[in-house]
Amino acid sequence: MRADRLVSLVLLLRRHGRLSATALARELEVSTRTVLRDIEALSAAGVPVYAERGRHGGFALLPGFQTELTGLNHDEALALLIAGSQRGAQAFGLGSALASAMLKVVDALPESHRDTAADAARRLLIDPETDLLSRRLVAEEVPDTVMAEIRCAVLAGHKLRIHYAAVDQTPKWRTVDPIGLVTVRGQGYLLAARSGTDRTYRLSRVLAAEELAEPAQRPDRVDLDQAWQERSTRFRTGGDQVAVLVRVNPTRRDELVGTALAVRAEEADADGWLRLEAAFQDSRHAEWALWQLATDAEALAPQWLRAALRDRAAEIAALYE
Repeated sequence: MRADRLVSLVLLLRRHGRLSATALARELEVSTRTVLRDIEALSAAGVPVYAERGRHGGFALLPGFQTELTGLNHDEALALLIAGSQRGAQAFGLGSALASAMLKVVDALPESHRDTAADAARRLLIDPETDLLSRRLVAEEVPDTVMAEIRCAVLAGHKLRIHYAAVDQTPKWRTVDPIGLVTVRGQGYLLAARSGTDRTYRLSRVLAAEELAEPAQRPDRVDLDQAWQERSTRFRTGGDQVAVLVRVNPTRRDELVGTALAVRAEEADADGWLRLEAAFQDSRHAEWALWQLATDAEALAPQWLRAALRDRAAEIAALYE
């Protein structure tokens, strides 16, 4: 870990020219005291790093210094493979590895191309934290130690013990055969098997994890996209779901479809609105989804949903009367 940090420190100085101990500590996610110790270690190893005093001082490398310390380690290579969206690296506990790997990629570019690449990166934004309506995408956080155990077990093909807190249940230890990791809209999931039965676990609900030495009972190859689709289909079609017949303004159709578990039928009404048969997880889900659409949607059935929406509207009207 320290060797990787020293490499990252050198690459930061090469990229920025001069950085204060505070700035280096922030980039490396360590204390300023650790940075100072690392600077001493680099100097002792013959790396020409020196300190500049004064208000705008800091640490810098002698001009023209070159390094061959650009080899990617395992986690950095893995981070780049899933870096189509940086959120993937963050969800799987590889955010710092991605940052370090990108530094090495930039350092490996010919000097004449570095400024061009940096400018291009500033002009591309992937998956911002908020959309045009300022709705924030809240990514779930998983402790690095927990995520590291899960990730290692998945990649090594070993069994995994997890202390899992299912909804409305007391946390319990479970031993599972991990199959893969999936991230969807900032939420991470572990796809696994337990006693031969498919299981899906929300990573944010894993309180602790331990990679075991025993090999996992799983296929040598897996189509993770297909596995996720199959589990999603079972989730949408199982449980005590609620079927709703609804009329919706075409301009709000995508909002309704994006909120529902599934749309099983759709046709156009004579007035240009759409008539959909949609499935929701439960009664509260259905009421909430239609309430968001206000007068751009009308629940036609079941009757209890129409009554619930009418009563809620009456309470709001009475409040502002």
